[in-house]
Order: sequence, then structure tokens, then C-alpha cells
Amino acid sequence: MATRSADPKSVQGTQSIDAVSLAIIEQLQEDGRRPYAAIGKAVGLSEAAVRQRVQKLLDQGVMQIVAVTDPLTVGFRRQAMVGINVEGDLDPVADALTAMDEVEYVVVTAGSFDLLIEIVCEDDDHLLETINKRIRTLPGVRSTESFVYLKLRKQTYTWGTR
Repeated sequence: MATRSADPKSVQGTQSIDAVSLAIIEQLQEDGRRPYAAIGKAVGLSEAAVRQRVQKLLDQGVMQIVAVTDPLTVGFRRQAMVGINVEGDLDPVADALTAMDEVEYVVVTAGSFDLLIEIVCEDDDHLLETINKRIRTLPGVRSTESFVYLKLRKQTYTWGTR
């Protein structure tokens, strides 16, 4: 394991994560099913201590442990990034988008778009219905620009904790 500085990282401005917790996160990013005993050995803690720290990180919303799929293999043949420009307050539009099952993430941005979202749909008809009937009709949405994915070349969540 690489040596880390003793400086804790601030999370969401209110919490700090120490070097051991960061190392646990890295272990889980490499393999989300890694046994707590193996993680403990790698970071110098007991299995019970790792279990407690992982639960605390989950409870605090610092991380999630999920199965990541290739959408094509589970029946979702169309993905797109959608740039959205909004008139007025962004929050109601972002909240409405967040509530949609098709929307995988919502990002408030600075630049050409106010919001960027990723949507995952079953097919082109589903994509059209989602954009045209649900997103473009939201109060405050001024315009959208869609970037349809032709091929997924890389999707990873193993960037570590730097």
C-alpha cells in the first residue's frame, strides 16, 4: 500500500476522511467484493474495524457499493448525454431530472450548458419519449442538446482517492 499523508481530506465541507478510510475506499474500488479480513490486512486493521468504517462511510454517503453493468448487456440499447439550458432557478429542473428513472446522473455546470445529464433507455423510441415528452416539457427548460452514445469504450470507477 502506498504511504499517505496524515492530512485528512474534507468531504462535502463537513466531514474529513483519514488515510486509513481512504485506503479502505481504494481497496473496495479495486474489488467491491473484497473480504473485510483482506482489506484489514492491507490497511492494518481488524476485520471488525474495517466493517465498522465501511458502514460509517456508507451511512455518511461518502461511498456506495454497487454492481456496475454494461447497459447493453441488460437490455438498455440507447444511452445519451443531454446538455440542458434553463431559464431561472436550476434547482427545480435538477430535482425533476433527478427523480426520473432514466436519468443516471445530473451535474450542474458552468459553460455552454446549465445542466448535463446522462440517460439510459431501452431503445430509440424510449430515448425520444424521455427527451421530447418529459425533459423538454419541464418548466424552466429552455433548450436541450443530445449526444447519443454509439459505443461505450470505457466505464470505470477505479480512480482511487488521490
